[in-house]
Amino acid sequence: MTAAGIAAPLAALALSHAGMAGLALAMDRHHEQATGRAEVPRAQRLALRAAAGLLLALALAACTGAWGATVGFVAWCGFLTAGGLLAGLLFTYGPGLAVRAAALALAAGLCAAWAASGAPVP
Repeated sequence: MTAAGIAAPLAALALSHAGMAGLALAMDRHHEQATGRAEVPRAQRLALRAAAGLLLALALAACTGAWGATVGFVAWCGFLTAGGLLAGLLFTYGPGLAVRAAALALAAGLCAAWAASGAPVP
């Protein structure tokens, strides 16, 4: 398997996890677990939801770019499930770790998406 073949699934999984964690952080309960503040400010809630939606769309783009529209959409659904499950488990057992893992997944996912796109390195 080539590097681009490995990068697309890694990008999809990492971006799905970061997106699902972002959606979780936009909820009062998980935000309180992670930060100690009882409520998410409205502007921050909207920003988290928008960023999470963008990350999930990037995960879809990585899947459809690697496998085409039909298989890519089905694979994306699987990666959404895996990313959501991972985010849910981390928020349940280690909310502080969940935020750090989501930040790491965001960085890794963006790097892998760039590698999967075949764009030249500056």
